[in-house]
Amino acid sequence: MSEVTSPFEPEFTEKLCEIFEQLISFNQVLGLKVDALTESTARAHIRMRPELIGHYAHQRMHGGVISAALDAMGGLAVMAATGARHMNEAPQQRLQRFGKLGTIDLRVDYLRPAVGALFHCEAEILRLGSRVANTRMAFTDEQGRLLAAGAAAYIVS
Repeated sequence: MSEVTSPFEPEFTEKLCEIFEQLISFNQVLGLKVDALTESTARAHIRMRPELIGHYAHQRMHGGVISAALDAMGGLAVMAATGARHMNEAPQQRLQRFGKLGTIDLRVDYLRPAVGALFHCEAEILRLGSRVANTRMAFTDEQGRLLAAGAAAYIVS
């Protein structure tokens, strides 16, 4: 795990990143690495690899990779916001709150081809309710150009 900027206790941050980067196996396939967490946002990056290419002639990242990365980031933002909402609980107790988290709706708009070596993903909480959370996500290139935008809803309990 790389150095992650976070307002949370090191124990919570480290375990949340372990869950996201290692225990969620598909995130390992994608190569997602957490960069920063706040009470309402999550940032990560993904490096281009041959396995992620969708169009061989143009070396573009597959749209499914982008969609999955945005979905994962929305979920991570929900986890961070849930952790922030329950700061009165011990880190391990807060981490157990993610057991029922799941995507119930996802929309992705592909705006530009994803060509390059490094991409950034960011998600922010629009609303964290007691049963459903809503997020907005962005997928950008190294220059900060918006390549894809997403919105999602997650069941939280």
